[in-house]
Amino acid sequence: MASHAAARTADRVAGREVIVVQDTSELFLGGRRAKANGYGPVGKGGGVRGLLLHAALAIDAGNDALLGLVDAQVWNRDKGKVKARRSRATADKESQRWLSAAAKAGKALSAARSITMISDRESDIYEHFARRPANVEFIVRASWDRQIKLESGKSARLFAFGTRLPTVDRFSVTIPAAPGRKERTAQLVLRFSPVTLCRPHPSPGPGLPDTIELTLVDVREVSSGHGGKPIHWRLLTTHVLTNPDQARRIVDLYRKRWTIEEFFRTLKTAGFDIEEADIGDPHVMIKFVEATTVAAATIMQLVRSRDGMTQESVADAFEPDDQPVLEALSVQLEGATAKQKNPYPKGTLAFAAWVMTRLGGWTAYYGKPGPKIMRLGLEAFRRIKYGTTLKLQNV
Repeated sequence: MASHAAARTADRVAGREVIVVQDTSELFLGGRRAKANGYGPVGKGGGVRGLLLHAALAIDAGNDALLGLVDAQVWNRDKGKVKARRSRATADKESQRWLSAAAKAGKALSAARSITMISDRESDIYEHFARRPANVEFIVRASWDRQIKLESGKSARLFAFGTRLPTVDRFSVTIPAAPGRKERTAQLVLRFSPVTLCRPHPSPGPGLPDTIELTLVDVREVSSGHGGKPIHWRLLTTHVLTNPDQARRIVDLYRKRWTIEEFFRTLKTAGFDIEEADIGDPHVMIKFVEATTVAAATIMQLVRSRDGMTQESVADAFEPDDQPVLEALSVQLEGATAKQKNPYPKGTLAFAAWVMTRLGGWTAYYGKPGPKIMRLGLEAFRRIKYGTTLKLQNV
């Protein structure tokens, strides 16, 4: 299912500047009963059982349109106790998911004009940089205070080096609200410099280079009085940067990583409530998660296109034979007032999103429909489309 979805995504990326955001989410499915059913430990302490999902999404860097799913890996930690982490190769660790997703992105999205893969601190793995596909650039938030090699030949530590760099820009960004955090405007200072990472010791794997050339972009919040933890991102990128505008662009691209958090929220509380699925067999649940992951990507496409800003085609999320059904439904769902008319051109994804929202119960008067309305509408659409294929016979 994930491979089929990735193949469809590949059809949409030709000639585009594409970013791919990836991350892992834990699916909490219960305690003792889930353990008895064979679900492995998730979360801290091992008292909760469930599955893990690693997903990667392709986004148009220009208009933020969600182009689709690139990769989805679902697994169950049911192998019992494993060897110490340092004694295992990356291919035998869960860390391999970062390298695998990058490889799949490089292969599946090869028709794109450019590919930049964005990930958080857990992906700060030396081998991840060393095994990077030739057609994929990285932006990774640094987790480790690595040893670096200076031009003088001496060594230094990455974090202290970044702090000593001169400020090249100051700018403001809006930090959106999140659970336990109010929206605020953050004042940021920007620093950047090429850096040479040294291979860790003991070596994390055979055949890795002694050094890797990257660029460090250090962005730090200097505003105060908001009561929250100030922002400090140390971003490692394979992009070669020569001026502050290019460094600022790296920060702007990294901020799009939030899309993967929205995706997991759609999969869980905002759209599908997947953690409430009462499926005892882990193998069946893995298949269900894979199918729901594909559907959640479609729901996010619809939500993002609902205002007509991304100008996507209906073919980016629907099959060719869906078009006449969408147009017929639009006519039936339109009301007498101007607000109850479909304002978007036929053949656009925004046109289809409007149909989904009306099928999902939106009145067209209040608020903006979210993932749950879109999900209900898409489910209703699929039932209606199936109905159009039935041939009634005399009984």
